[in-house]
Amino acid sequence: MSHGKETMCLFVVVFCSFALTSAVNQTESDVDSWYVAAVYEHNLILNPEPDVPLSRLDALQHMQKNLDIYEEQAAQAAQQGAQILVFPEDGLHGFNFSRSSISGYLETIPDPQQESWNPCTEPGKYNNTEVLQRLSCMARRNNLYLVANMADLQPCPLKTDPSSSCPSDGRWQFNTNVVFRSDGLLVARYHKNNLYFEEAFDTPPQPEIITFDTSFAGRFGLMICFDILFHKPTVALVEKGVRQLIYPTAWMNQLPLLDTIQFQQAFSLGANVTLLAANIRNDQLKMRGSGIYTPFSATYHHAQKGDPEEGRLLVARVPVLDPLWVGQSVTTEEGVVRSESTSSTATDSGFCHQESCSDSPPPETASPVPPSSATFISSMMYDPFTFVLLNETEGKVNVCNGTFCCHLQYRRLPQGSSKEFYALGAFAGTHTVNGRYGLQVCALVRCAGLDVSSCGQEVEEAESKMDFLLEGKFGTRYVYPSVLASKMVLEQPEHLETAADGRVTMKHSNMTGGLVTACLYGRMYHLDNE
Repeated sequence: MSHGKETMCLFVVVFCSFALTSAVNQTESDVDSWYVAAVYEHNLILNPEPDVPLSRLDALQHMQKNLDIYEEQAAQAAQQGAQILVFPEDGLHGFNFSRSSISGYLETIPDPQQESWNPCTEPGKYNNTEVLQRLSCMARRNNLYLVANMADLQPCPLKTDPSSSCPSDGRWQFNTNVVFRSDGLLVARYHKNNLYFEEAFDTPPQPEIITFDTSFAGRFGLMICFDILFHKPTVALVEKGVRQLIYPTAWMNQLPLLDTIQFQQAFSLGANVTLLAANIRNDQLKMRGSGIYTPFSATYHHAQKGDPEEGRLLVARVPVLDPLWVGQSVTTEEGVVRSESTSSTATDSGFCHQESCSDSPPPETASPVPPSSATFISSMMYDPFTFVLLNETEGKVNVCNGTFCCHLQYRRLPQGSSKEFYALGAFAGTHTVNGRYGLQVCALVRCAGLDVSSCGQEVEEAESKMDFLLEGKFGTRYVYPSVLASKMVLEQPEHLETAADGRVTMKHSNMTGGLVTACLYGRMYHLDNE
């Protein structure tokens, strides 16, 4: 793969602002404190042979090429007033290393909870910390908080966990976020807890719940990529009251339920938090989609097929959500949300470091269409969903997977000449492919073809607009809502409501584009280890 130096242009990014028409306990109009955040989607320069060990000098030369791009973007972000800038997972070194081949890229990162160190002003304190020094000086030069992801080497036993058993080679290697204060001080270090086929790295012996405090917005929490689907550290941070989350990722898109921007916004809405999400841009690996999300707004970018493969800097003004910083207690509950305007662009389909996620292609001949009351099983995201087709222009349908049931009221609006099939799907159980996690999901999807076996396959475009009310009774309070329109445009659910008995209702109308997916994605964290 050849890599030219990417064009560092700033593009107009679509911004959607959503006004809350009834209480979410804190509305945008209640917020009187704001800050400016930036995330950078990075078209990284890759090592073409990641399985071949490099000398420290050669690994540094590779990383310096990506750091040169970071320098340009940090300066651009600072010019636009950014106070915090987030770079993506794996953005300096890349991926697909072995445990030994990544050795030249490793730096030993001191624990900021144990000691105070400014790599920029004290470069001689530790050897082999050139990347830490450059990142620290980048933050200092541009007077902003900077979050980057790199590879950490820690000796065994760990100072923080001396009783833990050592890896067989006697060293710990971690996928790591580092945070630098605007003067270059290293203020936070987080080791990724939920690895996704990352042979080079270890899972930390104990999950880390890491936060850092800023003068402009209060407290932020740290997580990485696959972490977003799990209780620790992500939900553990939210349960501690952290409402501003930093999210470097290298996420491989998976439609119809886990496209990057789709789930990033869904998590922000469902957890009632701000999410600063920076992804890699790599079309071969289906990595694209970054954004700055709050419960009231979304600034995001998701490239379309055929777009130039280049980086993208997003900058947005963000309300402070830290309840202690703004001097009021804020709980995470439901609210009524009305979309006033909509958004951006994009394509493809959601996990980290994965070659292909698509199901098998549809068969050549169409399966017979069952009557409206008939249900059928079809694979979606590798799970056996129970589906029912939407056969009328408007109506009500129900579908159950075991004892978990989903209900839909819908009205399809007139469309073009193309015929499109839609189905309502339900799944309750443990997802077991490329990760193990408990789910309860209600999803209204456009089928890829005109046969039932195509329902649940990847679709990026649709013509049919739909007014709908989607509802399920969930056994979890962690339900993440999304409405994804044609060509990867996010729509804000018009109305979200959670009842005491676990019923979650999402109502939406006046779509700007055809409906690809409407989803209530419930995570049953308590079932993950059963």
